[in-house]
Amino acid sequence: MLNSVVLGLESLCIERLTRWVGGVKRLWGGMNFLLAVCRALTLVVTHMARSEPEFAKATPKTGVVGLALATFAVLGAPLVVTFNVPCALASIFCNNSQDGQGLSLSVLNLAVVIPLIVVSLLSGPWDSLMGGGNMPAFAVGVVAAAVSGIIAYTMLPSPPLDVLATFFMAAGCIRVTDFSEYN
Repeated sequence: MLNSVVLGLESLCIERLTRWVGGVKRLWGGMNFLLAVCRALTLVVTHMARSEPEFAKATPKTGVVGLALATFAVLGAPLVVTFNVPCALASIFCNNSQDGQGLSLSVLNLAVVIPLIVVSLLSGPWDSLMGGGNMPAFAVGVVAAAVSGIIAYTMLPSPPLDVLATFFMAAGCIRVTDFSEYN
């Protein structure tokens, strides 16, 4: 629930946040690094819960529960960027294409779904190979999120300023006037 509250609040201010961080690719990259930190915190929470003497009991200590709730609340911030920015960028870059936005968004959807299928199929055997538990899959997730943050900073193109202005105006953000910081 806290995750959804953070997601909803950030979705209201994503345009200002994009301007504040200096562009779409910086926002996407930064949120991927935040995702890596949150995934690393899941490793910490798991280690804290397992190191308690009463690990077999159903109720962990208050500190473990608090850190877990805070981690999952903060995970709402990368989610809003993951849900919105890739589709918006795909629409911006294929706007003048003859193939249309539908094909580009379908390819984007496949680019998201295929790695999820691979992770789903491999994480169980990977975890059992490493002795059980979810820690190895979480560690792979930390590395993958950090690598995707680096890729977002270095390889994503910046949208043209005139297209970005049109995109934000169509989204209802009337106060956007200076787009020089989006490069």
